Amino acid sequence: MDLGISIIGIADNITVGVGGSSSTVVAPRQSSQVVNKPYPNYKVIVLNDDVNTFKHVAECLQKYIPGMTSDLAWELTHQVHNEGQATVWVGPLEQAELYHQQLSRAGLTMAPLEKA
Repeated sequence: MDLGISIIGIADNITVGVGGSSSTVVAPRQSSQVVNKPYPNYKVIVLNDDVNTFKHVAECLQKYIPGMTSDLAWELTHQVHNEGQATVWVGPLEQAELYHQQLSRAGLTMAPLEKA
């Protein structure tokens, strides 16, 4: 059965004809603009527990978190103890996964990675 519908054209303008009449439909253009979005940062969070000593937590932070000073490690260790948790590093996902895994393997209790 022939309905008498024909579609002619490619690209931006499409002509649609029904029977003897036709109309032009303008197809939307795709944007060629590129939008750069930064990768999200993630937080590495150490949780308080009744297993690890202050010394062990501070030593692990210094060992596995780049640029971690002794003073900052002890400050964060006290924060873990007093507040129940501390964000010890924030940055790109792959590095966050590495530090999270290293601290976890060292026996620290870790929260799941969170977007910063």
